[in-house]
Amino acid sequence: MRRIGVLMPYAADDAGSQIRLAAFFQALAPSGWTIGSNLHVDIRWAAFDPGRMRKHAAELVALSPDVILAHANAAAGALKEVTRTVPIVFPVAGDPVATGLVDGLARPGGNITGFMEFEFALSGKWLELLKQVAPDVTRAAVLRDPTMGTGTSQLAAIQALAPTLRVEVNPVNARGEAGEIERAITAFARSPNGGLIATAGAGPTLHRDLIVTLAARHKLPAVYFERNFVAAGGLVSYGADQIDQYRRAASYVDRILKGEKPADLPVQAPVKYDLIINLKTAKALGLEVPPTLLARADEVIE
Repeated sequence: MRRIGVLMPYAADDAGSQIRLAAFFQALAPSGWTIGSNLHVDIRWAAFDPGRMRKHAAELVALSPDVILAHANAAAGALKEVTRTVPIVFPVAGDPVATGLVDGLARPGGNITGFMEFEFALSGKWLELLKQVAPDVTRAAVLRDPTMGTGTSQLAAIQALAPTLRVEVNPVNARGEAGEIERAITAFARSPNGGLIATAGAGPTLHRDLIVTLAARHKLPAVYFERNFVAAGGLVSYGADQIDQYRRAASYVDRILKGEKPADLPVQAPVKYDLIINLKTAKALGLEVPPTLLARADEVIE
């Protein structure tokens, strides 16, 4: 019996996380791994609480697992603070070299490896998409988690591109209380020609439903980093296919269970990015999505 730990930043009832984990375990099965037969799994859910994340990281390491699957930078970072020996695989992480998770992509150099969700330069693509779907936008509220280095770096990439697109960027703290976020977006929406960008991070994910609701209420076109926002009523998302990332992570977990070391497994970039467009939301906002953009979409929600 081999032991896998799983550390998730989400709440246990998060539907997207359940789908991703199901894909992960399904991908492990062809390699001969079956839960209850030769595989024991311990899952911990942090519910976006940093204290709980650190607590669960210590708990999982204390169980002496053969490998731990850690979703995104916060989970992998919490585990790195606890152990430099237990193998850790992240199925998604933003720019793991820049955030210090690994020494390099080709040679991770320690006990952590996995699959990138994006490099920070990709963040500029969200601003480009916002201008494509809503050309009148001249102001963008960028929702980011200021407690995470990834949030700051994504904002910087967007700000670097903004002058070229003639867009004024307004950072909004998406890690605070719901009331704080609502007040900030409401104040931003009082001036015309505004749009939203939700960057990748725990804060925007935690407040996903609120952000989508506020964008609709204030008629703000918005671009998001993952599909779940668009499925909840958001306008557009662009990002790595996380289900595919989890399937690919299963191959690394299998190789580690069979004796390979994380330091020898290069960090891999996404092979599939998804552009998702919600036409119902576009209609409600009075926007006509360009045909060229629709033609590139991987999924159109009507």
